[in-house]
Amino acid sequence: MGRFGQQGERFRFQLLPTNSPRKIKRTGESRFKRNEEETGSRCEVQVSEHKTKAQEHQVKSATMGRMKLLARLPVLRSLLTPGVPYRITSHRGVASLDPTDYEALSRDVPEHFNFASDVLDQWSQKEKDGKRPPNPALWWISGQGEEVQWSFEELGVLSRKAANVLSGACDLHQGDRVIVILPRIPEWWTITVGCIRAGIVFVPATVLLTAKDILYRLQASKAKSIITNDAIAPLVDSVVTDCRFLKSRILVSEGRREGWIPFHDLLRGASEKHHPVNTKSQDPMTIYFTSGTTGFPKMVEQSGCNLGLGMAPVARSWMSLTPEGIIWGPSDPGWIKFAFSSVFGPWTQGSCVFAHGKMQFEPTTVLSTLARYPVTTFCGTPTIFRMLLQHQVSSYHFPSLKTCISGGEPMNPEIMKRWKAQTGLEIQEGYGQTETTILCTMVKGMEVKPGFMGKPCPPFDVQVINERGDRLPPGEEGDIAVRIRPKRPLGLFTSYVDDPEKTASTERGDFYITGDRGVTDEDGYIRFIARADDIILSSGYRIGPFEVENALAEHPAVADSAAVSSPDPIRGEVVKAFIVLSPAYQSHDREKLILELQEHVKKVTAPYKYPRKIEFVQQLPKTISGKTQRKLLKKKEWGEA
Repeated sequence: MGRFGQQGERFRFQLLPTNSPRKIKRTGESRFKRNEEETGSRCEVQVSEHKTKAQEHQVKSATMGRMKLLARLPVLRSLLTPGVPYRITSHRGVASLDPTDYEALSRDVPEHFNFASDVLDQWSQKEKDGKRPPNPALWWISGQGEEVQWSFEELGVLSRKAANVLSGACDLHQGDRVIVILPRIPEWWTITVGCIRAGIVFVPATVLLTAKDILYRLQASKAKSIITNDAIAPLVDSVVTDCRFLKSRILVSEGRREGWIPFHDLLRGASEKHHPVNTKSQDPMTIYFTSGTTGFPKMVEQSGCNLGLGMAPVARSWMSLTPEGIIWGPSDPGWIKFAFSSVFGPWTQGSCVFAHGKMQFEPTTVLSTLARYPVTTFCGTPTIFRMLLQHQVSSYHFPSLKTCISGGEPMNPEIMKRWKAQTGLEIQEGYGQTETTILCTMVKGMEVKPGFMGKPCPPFDVQVINERGDRLPPGEEGDIAVRIRPKRPLGLFTSYVDDPEKTASTERGDFYITGDRGVTDEDGYIRFIARADDIILSSGYRIGPFEVENALAEHPAVADSAAVSSPDPIRGEVVKAFIVLSPAYQSHDREKLILELQEHVKKVTAPYKYPRKIEFVQQLPKTISGKTQRKLLKKKEWGEA
């Protein structure tokens, strides 16, 4: 779990025979006992009050043995090297940051802030001082018997090495942008935290992207480097000649590839010492691409302070996280929801991030994992909960699970009712955006109102307003907006990169306009009505109609098209395309043509965006200026016409 040797407690590792039942056990601490025993090695961690030379030797030997054991896992072979314990020091006045006093910091934001040194390293120091429970920072399982647990100290050592690799051999500097396309593997956390230490702006992306998607993101972001694995590397190579800003390609793999920098090889020899960059609180830390609605995806810039401090209040109140907590959010690392639930939210509280390496969602795997591991908070989308409820949830026992939260799309009240009936737990809904972190939540103790997503959470003042910027009375529909004057709240995005006009268009008087419609009730609860920008939310993915229509337009059969959401009993909603055929394809077999068009979209753009429903029409409804009226088509689909 960790290598501690500072004043106070330290952990002694004892590796037991490989045929012993695998448990994690601590003296006086039984909550980490696995809910079900499994065959494997067992690691006992005992706390000792005294330090002797013999004990020091035991710690070193056991740690080396554990590293050798974990080194057999292919994904970690190059990452786990023994480190020298040392006390964390900081280079600036924020060194005394109390990781529990974020409200005070949100009122008086420090001039400089680096999430890695000012939060993660402080938790590492608390581990060494015996002021944090013996809980991993990251607990990763492969689903095939392979497991990794890192303390905050181990995460610190590996991320410092990664920072040295990125700023050394990869020649990346503060402010440079690097696209990271990796599945849920431990290296994702090592690299992103390494970027934060070095002041490098990381740009996460989903592994579902096509070559065309990758090209657009490389060109738009002007990224100087891209980090990915064997599966994605060929796609990058196919477009690299069109990326004039790209200077290096970094491969996370056991093998090698021509023209690519081997990350694992460099990490082995990298120094564990690294001085974090003195980043300012509002310096850019990460960029996320939106889904794209009326145009190509926009780049949302978030500062270190916005995510590193702005997520703290909801991590406590909504996620119910403490240093003893363990949260699992089975999201794609390319979406900001993953950053909320698997990086910034939990680690502001010193909690453990639990992760499953299997990317394909399997309901029975999720249910058995929740029953087997001591996850205390589960963060899913409504689609995930719907799928889980198809597999007799009541037959599973979740002894550690205390909190279930949902976001990404509206929650069906019937799903909430069924989940509580089978588990005894409420699903606490949350509402936010890539641009805003979490705006509204339903927290424990609040009255659950079906159809409402809760109340505004600190530090946001969320209102429903009219076109003049006036607050509307309860029951009257308007724009969901966030007050930004006289003071812009911590957590709200910095800007849309290279698009000042779009950034300015999101403001109306004293408010930031979310682009969503809603109403309030007499108690201050907010109900989501619709997405003003026609975004399609399917299985937790935000899909912009523009990208679907662009992909369809590349097929010779399509003269015109419009993509809208259509109701689906499992996914909530799916993409439906209304297509006007070109004259040459009017007589073609429609069923075969539907399959052909669906396969075409899967190849041209990310597969999750393809239209699961297709209807051929003679013409599309247009405005007088020639713009497609998607709202009319959507109303037809949802029975509102």
